[in-house]
Amino acid sequence: MRFELFVAARYLRAKRRQAVVGVVTAISVAGVTAGVAALIIALAITNGMRRDLQDRLVDSSWHVQLMRVAGDGIRDWRPLLEKLRTVPHVTAASPGLYEQVLVARGARDGGALIEGVLPDDEKTVSSLLNAATPGSVEALEPTLPAGDLSKVPGIEVKHESQADPALPPIVLGKDLADSIGAAVGDRVTIISPQGEMTPYGVIPKWVQFRLAGTYHSGFYQYDAQTGYLRLADAQTLFDEPDLLSAINLKVDDLSRAPEIGRAVEQAAGPGYMTTNWIEQNRELFRALKLEQAVTFIVIALIVVVAALNILIALTMMVMEKTRDIAVLMSFGVDPGQVRRIFLMQGLLISLIGTVLGLVVGYVASWAGGHYHFIHLSASVYAIDTLPFAPRPLDGVLVAAVSIGISLLATLYPSHAAARILPAAALRYE
Repeated sequence: MRFELFVAARYLRAKRRQAVVGVVTAISVAGVTAGVAALIIALAITNGMRRDLQDRLVDSSWHVQLMRVAGDGIRDWRPLLEKLRTVPHVTAASPGLYEQVLVARGARDGGALIEGVLPDDEKTVSSLLNAATPGSVEALEPTLPAGDLSKVPGIEVKHESQADPALPPIVLGKDLADSIGAAVGDRVTIISPQGEMTPYGVIPKWVQFRLAGTYHSGFYQYDAQTGYLRLADAQTLFDEPDLLSAINLKVDDLSRAPEIGRAVEQAAGPGYMTTNWIEQNRELFRALKLEQAVTFIVIALIVVVAALNILIALTMMVMEKTRDIAVLMSFGVDPGQVRRIFLMQGLLISLIGTVLGLVVGYVASWAGGHYHFIHLSASVYAIDTLPFAPRPLDGVLVAAVSIGISLLATLYPSHAAARILPAAALRYE
């Protein structure tokens, strides 16, 4: 052990005439521990929020979506769908017909984005139907080719003056079904803005469906605002025979979604455009990144306060050890060595606090991520439990910041110790 480190460690272990110096040193270690632990936990939470939101967005939705530039829908879509499945890096494709509607049961209603799908294809690009109640997906299986559903008795679209006992199936998000008070097997009414013009104006079209099942993904945006119909039922309800709003694609490399989207546009030909999951959620992830930076800066102030405690503790120790420093210097210890003694002392305080803080922070983050004991309001935070995702790189960054700030705090007291004059310090001893 080097001479400076040996003396610094002995100063920390030795009994002091002034108990307050020991108390301030202990507070300094506790402060560094609290600051480092708080930073690790805060970064784990922000990383977890970003990870969970990204994973649920990616699993619950498409990666690339192809649409018509004119917005008039995609016709003759079957050959195009098969062609897009052969584009490099595209792993799955599914047709979809979207419409904003009002879902009601009795006096309770709510807005929703209803998608007409082919369930076997939809499950290849989205995991929502995989989380549906048993029997839901089977109920959405097509019974006739798209556009022929009007020939099935009981499925003809009715208007407000008509009723029909035979009901086609619909699958809703669990939060949406709960908000309108619907259970599996109940009748729900879908009111579409695609109505008919009459002498009294446009009469909204409505049709009753049987709630065949619900799904719960844990992502409130989907659980409270989306639902699924058979593609043929949706085309009949929206008066769009054999038409798609978009073709949804899944890719094998999420980071290359924009590049793959351009290849999809070229394969589809002129008149088509694509969007991707990165473009759709850019502002969300930018806000999460900004939140992470602000959280780091704010909580790092705890480490700064702990560093001020280190400065106070070392300054008081220099005052207490003035005679010892003078004796050491009279024995030939040079001012540089004295300076390094107190630098080492501040480093030891910082290292002890940082190591304890890392242990506490990572243990707390692991417990929070493993047991999910902190629950959130899904309607506010989009997810229902507080996620934790601690990363080793965060520990390295936090440790570097903590030790760096602490070493800055030792500069003044170590410089003051090196300037002590042995003759003046021992004159009255």
